[in-house]
Amino acid sequence: MEDRTEPERTAGAAISTEGLGLRGPRGWVYRGVELAAGPGSLTVLGGAAGSGRTSLLLTLSGRMKPTEGLAAVAGLRLPRQAAAVRRIAALGPVPGVNDLEGTFTVAEHLRERRLLHFSRSAPRRGSEQALALAGLVLDELPDGPGTPVRALAPLQALRLSTALALLGRPRLLCVDDADHRLPVADRAAAWAMLRGIADAGTTVLAAATEGSDRADLLLDLTTEPTTEEVDPTDANA
Repeated sequence: MEDRTEPERTAGAAISTEGLGLRGPRGWVYRGVELAAGPGSLTVLGGAAGSGRTSLLLTLSGRMKPTEGLAAVAGLRLPRQAAAVRRIAALGPVPGVNDLEGTFTVAEHLRERRLLHFSRSAPRRGSEQALALAGLVLDELPDGPGTPVRALAPLQALRLSTALALLGRPRLLCVDDADHRLPVADRAAAWAMLRGIADAGTTVLAAATEGSDRADLLLDLTTEPTTEEVDPTDANA
């Protein structure tokens, strides 16, 4: 008999910060960050490159240690409980941290990530749900699941990275450069995807150049000039 059970709604993680700041070798990367994001919300960390948005994203996912202030994700304090935060927070695309391997096919990426979360005999339902939420239709790719990542359009690559992150059913999804290299129509599709993921329960943090009317909150990082972004390769993947 076909299983018609509705997918279980993810319990998103609430996020709060007070006076959060990160100082790098050449000055403040971000400072005075105040944020209160509820479970299942979509928050945009807005700002140009160098505004500190990537470093803040990595901090709130438990992968970069702040210098000052308070932060909590699902009641877990940062940085003291960063390891626990990393277990419930997944990274979508973050350049320099978890880039897709261009020579791998889409199927190879999915298979590799799936084995991290499921046994070989586990049902594929989790994969199907992740693909559906990310809006990635394998049959619509140039060579189906066998399409090399280097052949994907930017929006397709974004969807794949997001689907990979969702395989572990995170309570928090963090996406960097959510609008990078996307034309207007694809940008709207990307925000619609992230809105749908949040509506399904997962809290979403998305760093982008501009805000979106799909978001619940916009944290504008351009109001406090920063001197640098910390090298993302220093983060704990």
